[in-house]
Amino acid sequence: MADGGDFRRISDRVVVLGGGPAGLTAAHELCRSGVPSVVLERQSTVGGLAKTVEYKGYRFDLGGHRFFTKVPWVEAMWEDLLGEDFLVRPRLSRIFYRDRFFHYPLRPFNAFFGLGALPSIGVALSFAKARLRPVEPETTFEDWVSNRFGRKLFHAFFKTYTEKVLGIPCTDISADWAAERIQGLSLSVAVRNALAGSRPEGTVRTLIDEFHYPRLGPGMLWQALADRIADSGGEVRCGHSVTRVHWSGDRITAVGARTAGGDEKIVSGSHFVSSMALRDFVRALDPPAPDEVRAAAERLGYRDFILVALVIDRADLFADNWIYIHDDTVRVGRIQNFKNWSPDMVPDPAMTSVGLEYFCSRGDDLWRLTDSDLQDLAALELERLGLARRVDVVDGKVERVPQAYPVYDVAYRSHVDAVRRFLGGLHNLQLVGRNGRHQYINQDHAMVSAMQAVGNLLGTEPRILAARREREYGERAAAE
Repeated sequence: MADGGDFRRISDRVVVLGGGPAGLTAAHELCRSGVPSVVLERQSTVGGLAKTVEYKGYRFDLGGHRFFTKVPWVEAMWEDLLGEDFLVRPRLSRIFYRDRFFHYPLRPFNAFFGLGALPSIGVALSFAKARLRPVEPETTFEDWVSNRFGRKLFHAFFKTYTEKVLGIPCTDISADWAAERIQGLSLSVAVRNALAGSRPEGTVRTLIDEFHYPRLGPGMLWQALADRIADSGGEVRCGHSVTRVHWSGDRITAVGARTAGGDEKIVSGSHFVSSMALRDFVRALDPPAPDEVRAAAERLGYRDFILVALVIDRADLFADNWIYIHDDTVRVGRIQNFKNWSPDMVPDPAMTSVGLEYFCSRGDDLWRLTDSDLQDLAALELERLGLARRVDVVDGKVERVPQAYPVYDVAYRSHVDAVRRFLGGLHNLQLVGRNGRHQYINQDHAMVSAMQAVGNLLGTEPRILAARREREYGERAAAE
């Protein structure tokens, strides 16, 4: 992966693997620079993990994508693409714990009365102990969170949800996961911001109280970007799944792609930008990578999830955009209320649609459930949580999402480093995006990684990601 480039070396088109936020941003920037490109996207629509699913006029977001960034050019691009369709939405998110709802960001009186006097005193003592005697060295997610919140709050508001997301104990999760997701946040910071009554300068972005959102869901924005690429002379080919990456010496020569119709196509180029999952990319190499590289790639973990979207015959259910479920008596991890993201996500104002997220691994018991069984489970758990009645559920749609989260186990970094050292020898390759870098970044920083890649190819603004990435960025608390 070359760190720099020369426009004159790009003698042919650039092939972009993946039509998510990173891949589309790379293709768009190449078009702006007059460089031909082609995007190969395996799904039938663009957007990747940020696509929008439509079902009978109802629109469902895969995970709930807030549009909030500290990178000015990213925000300018979003606004330029959507204009008046880029809504400003209020945020309300809560945690469900022990049959009670707790506001997040923290509201001291809500937390005090929710937990009770004695547990709240225990939380304060636990936090004091953590400050006096922090865990050292800080290697696991449990260490990181306990040092900043105390062990009692770790067990109450972090452990159950995080283990649902990643499927492994918090003692086996790298501290990097917390550093990526909740960097800059601690109990003292949360209390200080709550007591301030407003959002003072420098507040970590986990605590934002409003955000932008496309009127018809995030897929609306990424389709607009794909259309702009096509209008600028680039190509976006959906239904093209990359199955082979042909390489020789220090260069990739072409990729093989299977179309939705089953045809095999060879797509050549002078340079390649990939947002494919690292494990899949190494598996696709032809000839195969060395044994030790393939072994490292196979040790990289990914977590899948299932979205069960339900249509409810009720005009209003609850005011939250989303709710974190910190309850091990149900299997759902998070619930989205799409109508509260944008009213136009629901075609009938007398109805409501919600999305229940089940974190799982392909082949496990959840993944093997039929769509009908998953909808029954979701309706049952929605009623168990007191959010809706099963009898009011009138329809549903199931969407299975593979490789949604790169897993940060305690050994992941050594495996990523081994793979990237090898791929670094392929001088016409750039890796971008969440799965291409095996890094749990959000869509704005996926876009920044794409800009870095194009800058490297063209010899302009190299290493933009390292220069602009703000380490206090923590999109979601509780390791969302």
